[in-house]
Amino acid sequence: MITTVDGLTGTPATGITGDPARGLLPLSRRADGLVGSVIDSSTSLLAARTHDIVRFAMGAPAPDVIPTGEFRRIAAEVLDAGAFTYGATEGEMGLLEAIAEHHSTTPEPTRTERLVITSGGMQGLDLAFKLFVDPGDLVVVESPTYTNGSATALSYGADLLEVPVDGDGMDVDALEALVAEAGRAPRAIYTIPNFQNPSGTTLSEARRVRLLELAHRWGAVIIDDDPYGGLRFAGTDVPGFRELSPEDPLVLSVRTFSKVLAPGLRVGWVDADPRLRRMLIAAKQAMDTCTNVPGQHIVERFVRQGGYDGHLAGLRTEYRRRKEAMDAAIARHLGPRVTTTDPEGGFFLWATLQGADARVPTPRLFEIALEEGVAFIPGPALSPSGRFQDAFRLCFASTDPERTEVGVRRLARALDLAREEIDG
Repeated sequence: MITTVDGLTGTPATGITGDPARGLLPLSRRADGLVGSVIDSSTSLLAARTHDIVRFAMGAPAPDVIPTGEFRRIAAEVLDAGAFTYGATEGEMGLLEAIAEHHSTTPEPTRTERLVITSGGMQGLDLAFKLFVDPGDLVVVESPTYTNGSATALSYGADLLEVPVDGDGMDVDALEALVAEAGRAPRAIYTIPNFQNPSGTTLSEARRVRLLELAHRWGAVIIDDDPYGGLRFAGTDVPGFRELSPEDPLVLSVRTFSKVLAPGLRVGWVDADPRLRRMLIAAKQAMDTCTNVPGQHIVERFVRQGGYDGHLAGLRTEYRRRKEAMDAAIARHLGPRVTTTDPEGGFFLWATLQGADARVPTPRLFEIALEEGVAFIPGPALSPSGRFQDAFRLCFASTDPERTEVGVRRLARALDLAREEIDG
């Protein structure tokens, strides 16, 4: 049985089976698989608090780097009466063309007939799992992983196979062994190849090539979720799946503007084999008819007017500064009590408690830290089976260096209190 994480406490749960509602309401069997998002629930949890909290929990762009001034200017240009009606389900043609044109000079060019605009990256994941996963199908996920993605797979009845992550991303050798042990091939492989959420690691080129080989052997689709690829601030770019295997029908790429422009716009896209486009459109029409039309027009104009590349360059510089500030604060206040990953881009560090501190369950540490005025995501919330009791995710992107210093100092204090509680 696949377990999920109950709230932010990391307590294993099994959906809502046994809930009193089960005996009173004619719920579908699928309802038991709706586990929700611990990450998104943290937003409501923190909103209910009245004391000052440094927020390392939610993976969102820093409010001060969102180009709100440009959005206001563009909105005045594009938000006429025609922007507030229904749009084409596949997306506004201007935005489709802008995305294709922007990618024409990259290692992964695309065409409008491969694209469908979505309501953020999450809808892209929902469409992918809806098209490829039947109840009882095996779906590979990284461990730890972005549990909004694994929760979507569970909502379609998937059986999840967690594969460990190391410094080079998903351990593809372990994947092959685990699939052999399972005795059946997966229908889908869900991966975040660049600056993975939550570990911050990047899947190596050799492992990407091997993953493509395994996907073709098994007839499994690779759901390539890459919201952070444009945010590399160190190291060298790694070829993407579509660069390594152009026009591959077994690669479905999910992209979003949420992490690089603004999550509230709710504008993303999927890039897939053109033969899937009619099915993607039909599946989306059963959800929301069309993606936010005003938001599409704002994004299109921002990209076409040349602001997008300069904005990305600024984000890379700023997020590197913030990541280095978090590294320094951790060294000052936590030192050898934790080890952390060393991402070359993206939003996240993955921290693991060391020595005697590893006896502190991070769900309990979260509760103490929240009272001390700092929030993070505990490790078990990032594993469908509740692993990683000794680890947690920190987002460095959304806080400036001064606030990060305050937050890490509070985290060290919380760890001291948690140790006192355990040691008596």
